[in-house]
Amino acid sequence: MASSLGVPTGQVYRGKLAEAEDSLNISLREITVTGRDGRVSQLEQVYIRGSMIRYFIVPDMLQNAPMFKRVGPNAMKGRGIGTARGRATIMRANARRGRGQPAARGIRR
Repeated sequence: MASSLGVPTGQVYRGKLAEAEDSLNISLREITVTGRDGRVSQLEQVYIRGSMIRYFIVPDMLQNAPMFKRVGPNAMKGRGIGTARGRATIMRANARRGRGQPAARGIRR
């Protein structure tokens, strides 16, 4: 199955998916690489680190595959993964729980 993926440098890799790891590290074979300038080159195989992948396109026939069920927009809802919080918000939350000094209100001089 042919898959396409893009990297931050603007290159697009299109080839057969050989392997995919949990960390989204991808191994492709029989690849066509299209550069930012439109130049096309061929590669036998390539391994791309997951953190370097901007997007990954799989064939439409995999759209309803069970392995992608947990990847939907509400997949992690209610699982306690939390959200990023600023330092002041954390301090106020800790103060409400009775941990540490309450956060100062206003400007300290």
